[in-house]
Amino acid sequence: MPVFSSSSTRPAAVAGLFYPAEPVSLAREVAKLLGRASGQARAVPKAVIVPHAGYVYSGPIAASAYALLAPAREVIRRVVLLGPTHRVAVRGLALPAASHFATPLGTVEVDAEALGRLRDLPQVVVSEAAHVLEHSLEVHLPFLQTVLSDFKLVPLAVGDVALEAVAEVLEVLWGGPETLIVVSSDLSHYLTYGEARSIDRATCEAILALRSNLDHEQACGATPISGLALASRGKGLRPELIDLRNSGDTAGDKSRVVGYASFAFYEAP
Repeated sequence: MPVFSSSSTRPAAVAGLFYPAEPVSLAREVAKLLGRASGQARAVPKAVIVPHAGYVYSGPIAASAYALLAPAREVIRRVVLLGPTHRVAVRGLALPAASHFATPLGTVEVDAEALGRLRDLPQVVVSEAAHVLEHSLEVHLPFLQTVLSDFKLVPLAVGDVALEAVAEVLEVLWGGPETLIVVSSDLSHYLTYGEARSIDRATCEAILALRSNLDHEQACGATPISGLALASRGKGLRPELIDLRNSGDTAGDKSRVVGYASFAFYEAP
């Protein structure tokens, strides 16, 4: 049964590394990235896939998806955030022990009611270690704190787990328009610019086809992406590619790049 401390806060671990640590500078940076995002949503996405590198690298691509949430600023009240573990091995999907997550923009409350829904799922565990230094979830919080008015968080660090188990968690937490699902993932890592463009395009085609057979060479968040694809097939969601670039496009060095894409998943009218 997932439990957490009612009075603990998980402090920001990568402020000053992946994004600005000073609140005014961070707010300015996020606003600039969102302001430069192009396009308007035909509807509010039910789910998004967004990258999780430093803002100088993947911030513009993430912002292109987060900008689509503006019409639901006062509607979305729960964010189910799934990202891969990079530092600590986990079996299952790990919730934090903390009751709040902090960034330079303030704190976000972990959704105790949502955690209660997960109490009987054997694939859900509690691991403070999995969250303490994990950046794949943290880097999204300043964007969410900016585009949404007031929300609670369900942060899940995804480790070694079957995609069906991920889909089951999403089914339990699916909710209505008050619930947004965010999957955090980069694409290919440290290929040449040309190789990355080719491989990442094929990966995006697989995601758009709602295939559930991605591997971790294609996307570090392959497991939560595949779980979302499986859930989306059952729910009739339609994915759209919002942005596809790599670090060679955003930070200039094209000798070894990391790929980034953002997607929006829409419910049928």
